[in-house]
Amino acid sequence: MREREREREREREREREREREREREREREREREREREREREREIGESEEKRERERERDL
Repeated sequence: MREREREREREREREREREREREREREREREREREREREREREIGESEEKRERERERDL
């Protein structure tokens, strides 16, 4: 009886650990997405700056 209870408790702990790992992976994915967004914004900003410099040069 006690052995079964301990085994169930160990299984619950393993499940909690798997859930914590899934949450850590979701957080890593959110951080990767934020980094991709920052990179897109930086590229857009550089492109706009280049167009502005070309416009000023052409005047």
